Amino acid sequence: MMHRPTPEDFALKETKPHLGGGQVSGDKLTSTYDLVEQMQYLYVRVVKAKDLPGKDVTGSCDPYVEVKLGNYLGKTRFFEKKSNPEWNQVFAFSKDRLQASALEVTVKDKDVVKDDFIGKVSFDLNEIPKRVPPDSPLAPQWYRLEDRQGNKVKGELMLAVWMGTQADEAFPEAWHSDAAVVSGADGLANIRSKVYLSPKLWYLRVNVIEAQDLQPGDKGRYPEVFVKAILGNQALRTRISQVRGINSMWNEDLMFVAAEPFEEPLILSVEDRVAPNKDEVLGKCAIPLQYVDRRFDHKPVNSRWHNLEKHVIIEGEKKKETKFSSRIHMRICLEGGYHVLDESTHYSSDLRPTAKQLWKSSIGVLELGILNAQGLMPMKTKDGRGTTDAYCVAKYGQKWVRTRTIIDSFAPKWNEQYTWEVSDPCTVITIGVFDNCHLHGGDKAGGAKDSKIGKVRIRLSTLETDRVYTHSYPLLVLHPSGVKKMGEIHLAVRFTCSSLLNMMHVYSHPLLPKMHYLHPLTVSQLDNLRHQATQIVSMRLGRAEPPLRKEVVEYMLDVGSHMWSMRRSKANFFRIMNVLGGLIAVGKWFDQICNWKNPITTVLIHILFLILVLYPELILPTIFLYLFLIGVWYYRWRPRHPPHMDTRLSHADSAHPDELDEEFDTFPTSRPSDIVRMRYDRLRSIAGRIQTVVGDLATQGERLQSLLSWRDPRATALFVIFCLVAAIVLYVTPFQVVALLAGFYILRHPRFRHRLPSVPLNFFRRLPARTDSML
Repeated sequence: MMHRPTPEDFALKETKPHLGGGQVSGDKLTSTYDLVEQMQYLYVRVVKAKDLPGKDVTGSCDPYVEVKLGNYLGKTRFFEKKSNPEWNQVFAFSKDRLQASALEVTVKDKDVVKDDFIGKVSFDLNEIPKRVPPDSPLAPQWYRLEDRQGNKVKGELMLAVWMGTQADEAFPEAWHSDAAVVSGADGLANIRSKVYLSPKLWYLRVNVIEAQDLQPGDKGRYPEVFVKAILGNQALRTRISQVRGINSMWNEDLMFVAAEPFEEPLILSVEDRVAPNKDEVLGKCAIPLQYVDRRFDHKPVNSRWHNLEKHVIIEGEKKKETKFSSRIHMRICLEGGYHVLDESTHYSSDLRPTAKQLWKSSIGVLELGILNAQGLMPMKTKDGRGTTDAYCVAKYGQKWVRTRTIIDSFAPKWNEQYTWEVSDPCTVITIGVFDNCHLHGGDKAGGAKDSKIGKVRIRLSTLETDRVYTHSYPLLVLHPSGVKKMGEIHLAVRFTCSSLLNMMHVYSHPLLPKMHYLHPLTVSQLDNLRHQATQIVSMRLGRAEPPLRKEVVEYMLDVGSHMWSMRRSKANFFRIMNVLGGLIAVGKWFDQICNWKNPITTVLIHILFLILVLYPELILPTIFLYLFLIGVWYYRWRPRHPPHMDTRLSHADSAHPDELDEEFDTFPTSRPSDIVRMRYDRLRSIAGRIQTVVGDLATQGERLQSLLSWRDPRATALFVIFCLVAAIVLYVTPFQVVALLAGFYILRHPRFRHRLPSVPLNFFRRLPARTDSML
């Protein structure tokens, strides 16, 4: 099926950046920090000072250091009443923005009215040494302070000053010159690069078997007993026991998601439904997860009896908490053989089981260079003008990385490189770009949220091994007004395989760990558990320092991808039609053969058919040889670029505004009732068409069943007699003769055809279906 070309603005663009500060040697680069462009920085490490003179009336000083380079000014923290302070802070100034020829490091005394000058050290930028890792860090030296005229004064300052790149160990924790507008320690922490790890997630299986010796409050009725289990903000309950009485039985599984370290216990309560909206607690027990059995295969763990505890109140008198004879029988275990799904299964970056003992060795390494972005849109307004403070987040497996925030730039340059171990090539790395709205603290609940600028997904299996891919990816975001390009992100990606044989062997393994197939979870269970897993991951990463915020984590994990969308439904329908397009094309071609549109081709097909019937052992080899030749032929046009977001495939460029408004609606809806009614009617009309198609499919199936059901006695009698005659004829006639006659009949010339439907089709359409019995 032919596709219209993607608009150039939304297309992927191949680039040729100057990576690693050196030339590319073939497809493989050689230096260690080789997937990014080198960025030169001037580093100043302020270590400590000694023998500083007192400037206050009391003879003490409250020292701090100012590092000044042109218009850029960085400050250390200050110490109260200390003449020998230690700071050990690093300042980094981008060489691209250097506007001066000298660096001034000044020591000052913090004062209420005006800070006093203590002394300074000056450096000529032409005299500063260069340092390239893996060279050892430059040793700091003592420098004597000078006054403003250049005369030596009391006090010394220990400094190290050098020119380096972003590969320097001091780079991640350094104060950067573009962070001068950021206020507060929280704001500075929010702009630094950071690596995060997702919490280790387990499935917790609670098999509730039975309870004994329950003591319901009302002895005159049969209790309706169920068990409620709570873990954190997850709550599940069993059905009401079919065995009525003081002994109840369920034998029902409840599944939860638990994260290490286990902070909250599992709380179980046995309750009696005494009225439609009233439940009486018959007993409770709390089980710490640290002591729960862990299993790595399908073998059942031992079941245990747990005592139920209860607060008993009789005739207004409060009694102390007492243990009584009620017990509950359960089998509880942490499942290490499953992979806890916290991402959409279509974009999974990790498919390994929870238990590390079951992990297989890695098959390669994924390296990602986040170079820069171009043409970003203004995301917020500051001082009357648009501005963007962009940072990137990349997620693969349990490892999340966050680049530093580039302040006030529509073309930020990050040039940061990260590495992941790969255990399965059929996984996806996700890179998102966000606007930082927390440069001045502002972590209060209900405060500003980091805005999404766009994201890119790269499936590793679509990459050739050991090749460096450098492309500029469009950042496309769907808004209620339509699809919008927010800019472009420039990435360098390399997937290195340690053993090609091991990687080929992985393609024969199941996609998920074997427990998913031996004891499969239901679709509704998986959906609920995935929701709980994403909540836990976003909560834990939001508690890190600096936090990876909930809106960022949910966008990266595609939390809302399961919600109804008319646009996505249309896109999926046309995807199915595209898949079936090949079969439809083959059907049309065969129809042309049967109708002798091209007599030469039809005669050739007759000859081929004759050969295959006479030599049936050639059928399968011919099919596989044909597929082989098609594959070799298409190799010339194999994709040379990774796939990217396709607006046409997604139907994002042709979606109706009302459909987009429905897609961005909350759940439950927040739209006026007349709009909801209109959308409901539209959904009913679409569902009516689907209902008709499903009914037609059911009718054809029921007609097949009625061939032998004697629902229509004459039709079944005809079919049975036909089957007997066919069996006798086929028994005495060689199969090749029957196949040849049938094939030549199907391929007969149009002058021997009638426009009316064939006899078998007429017979089939007259068979009864169960539509007559439908209300």
